[in-house]
Amino acid sequence: MGQCIVKMKGIQKSFPGVKALDNVDFELNSGEVMALLGENGAGKSTLMKIMSGVYTRDEGTLELFGQEYGDLTPKQAQAAGVAIIHQELNMCKHLSVAENMFLGREITGKFALKNAEMEAIAKKFLDDLKVDIDPKQVVGDLPVSKQQMVEIAKALSMNAKVLIMDEPTSALTAKEIDELFRIIRKLRDDGCGIVYISHRLEELQHIVDRVTIMRDGQYITAMNFKDATMDEIITNMVGREITEQFPRVDCEKGKKVFEVKNLNAGPLVRDINFSVYEGEIVGFAGLMGAGRTEMTRALFGADKKSGGEIYLEGKEIKINCPMDAIKQGLVLAPEDRKKDGLCTKLSIRENLTLPNLDMICNKLEVINSRKEQELCVKAVKNLLIKTPTVEVDASSLSGGNQQKVVVGKWLARDSKVVIFDEPTRGIDVGAKVEIYNLMNKLKQEGIAVIFVSSEMPEAMGIADRIIVMCDGRITGEVMARETTQSEILTLATSFENKMESKAV
Repeated sequence: MGQCIVKMKGIQKSFPGVKALDNVDFELNSGEVMALLGENGAGKSTLMKIMSGVYTRDEGTLELFGQEYGDLTPKQAQAAGVAIIHQELNMCKHLSVAENMFLGREITGKFALKNAEMEAIAKKFLDDLKVDIDPKQVVGDLPVSKQQMVEIAKALSMNAKVLIMDEPTSALTAKEIDELFRIIRKLRDDGCGIVYISHRLEELQHIVDRVTIMRDGQYITAMNFKDATMDEIITNMVGREITEQFPRVDCEKGKKVFEVKNLNAGPLVRDINFSVYEGEIVGFAGLMGAGRTEMTRALFGADKKSGGEIYLEGKEIKINCPMDAIKQGLVLAPEDRKKDGLCTKLSIRENLTLPNLDMICNKLEVINSRKEQELCVKAVKNLLIKTPTVEVDASSLSGGNQQKVVVGKWLARDSKVVIFDEPTRGIDVGAKVEIYNLMNKLKQEGIAVIFVSSEMPEAMGIADRIIVMCDGRITGEVMARETTQSEILTLATSFENKMESKAV
């Protein structure tokens, strides 16, 4: 670990009605990985956007490499050696790797771009990272993991000495995460200072040197990772002790609520058979590309089915589109809540009421304001949605509260089957527990709960039964309390032993 290369003191930043940062301090040394931790809304991204020139601070001082800066622009921050890789990658999908790496700083000749020279430089930085990517390849054709490697290579090609990584592993497989960690360790050894933002606390042990913890826009503490316990880190993040990371509620198994027979839809949903009973949560595990999300979309009617039968409370139901599913009482909280679950430019109120207009409109199709208000108040109260008012845009909410709005609009309809696809992706440890408690509450009310998770500890901690998929088929079913991660992983990689799944 080398000298201090970033020093932020007394940083303050307010937005209309919200104090995002309140007297925050932050330091980063060369040759270290600093984990910046905190719940959604703690101010982590705002602080990093000030460091990278996206936001200007209201008060406080900022030093980079010993030099004090006033109001930074993104270009000035870049020139000073700061690069940020956002959770949602900012890539021009139709351009090549080299074109993305040199976007805005192209090498030009007298009459044209020097494409060959840019491609050669791009290849050098990709080779330095030991990443096999053709600089001529169109970025949109690359998997997310390789797009992320291109972003890292781009940052290095700009001589970045401070690299900010925001939730870099949220869409990566275990093998891709290992490769990313290898690159992070290499960059650290080369003297780069890395700010690592992640809600996956189990990752920290593999790469992190120190942690800085924020809460409610304030600096809480900084410590060496090796000197801290995970319980201590979590308590500092949420401001309270979380006694149980995966709260489980035991219920008596009741009647069969939901059944799927021989479901087929495209290449990744083949001969799917399973049932869900009252008083249980059924988890679906598997590796990326196993077909779990495709299965949920087919059940919800978002993707066309080529065959299969769906039964609710013993009666066959026909679902050809999402509206059919909603009317029958089968709803989906999708994997990408911002893209598929919310209208982020609309208010919380509008998001909650939009799919429920048939319930709150009179015979003249005019919204009954009293019914609308009751629906919103009930959702905010029952789901503990943290917001000053239901009139704020959904985009302003933290990830956990956005997820609650997605679920809240469906629970207003007294839905009978609720499907959660990666419900805790990108949300903090405290909000995760709230989502788990919500799932347990639905379970206690006799609602059929199905959830997809790429986190094996999560699936084992919350589900009663776990159904494992591989390459579009069910390869096994285990009781959560009686299985191991090794057994689940074996089933998730059983490409040659896909079983004929049967409803139970």
